Amino acid sequence: MELVKLYPRVKDYIWGGNYFQKFHKGSGLERVSECWELSVRGEDSSLICSGPDSGRLLSDVITKEDIGPIMDRFPYFPLLIKLIDAKQNLSVQVHPDDEYALKNENSFGKTEMWHIISSDEGSGIYVGLNKDYTKEEIKRALKNGTILDCLNFYNVKPGDTFLIKPGTIHAIGKGVRLIEIQQNSNITYRLYDYNRLGLDGKPRELHINKALEVIDYHKYEMIKSSGDILANNEYFTVKRVSFDGEIRLNANNKSFVSFTFLEGEGSVNNERFSQFDTFFLPYKKECLIKGKGVVIISQIG
Repeated sequence: MELVKLYPRVKDYIWGGNYFQKFHKGSGLERVSECWELSVRGEDSSLICSGPDSGRLLSDVITKEDIGPIMDRFPYFPLLIKLIDAKQNLSVQVHPDDEYALKNENSFGKTEMWHIISSDEGSGIYVGLNKDYTKEEIKRALKNGTILDCLNFYNVKPGDTFLIKPGTIHAIGKGVRLIEIQQNSNITYRLYDYNRLGLDGKPRELHINKALEVIDYHKYEMIKSSGDILANNEYFTVKRVSFDGEIRLNANNKSFVSFTFLEGEGSVNNERFSQFDTFFLPYKKECLIKGKGVVIISQIG
């Protein structure tokens, strides 16, 4: 397998907007809430839109050799990358760690990071508890509808980055657009959803009991990124690189590389790119980026 350009699997959730429609994502949908830019999840897999495999699902083409030696650590493809447009508040939620998820959900847990693309004036996100709480105090806040009073609210601007570890209560606020890099897991426990109704006209399901078992009840301590390195942990390494001219990428460090352009235009190995295009570079392959822009580069380890 060679370098491929990807087209996302698009999700239409009730809280989403239409910001990404103008970038030819999810044309025809009322909302483009999430664009799963890099996804290897069966029918939810990204589509290949370049080269001889154009039109096929990435999950049907990719091999262990394309992913690299890091597959020895994971039973399935380890990464999921999304673009998210929150026109309304997302639910207040929490994710379990690997130990809890493997025992109770037959899945790995979910560590994720958010990198802010753009935001409306006054918009922000909720991340972590603003002091130490007991389980009973959080249970009472959920019952009273005051859980937001227990959380940190951060006004955000483009370029801000947040690492969301398992057990950290969080919610994306309305008016925020971001790129999310996460473990390839869809285990989410919803604690509070503003009493709104789903598309079926019924209140959306909550998962209070499981959530209370996995919450980190300590005061949240922000983990700050360092320079161009937005995240560096056992699940993913993420860099933000600004360029004007040429940059060469290679996937020789035990892992494939995926990259999404937040700004700019140009070419990747003679394949044109524009804003919010995503590419997959298989293990042991390399590519040459020409042009001007900002790119988010993700790999494992």
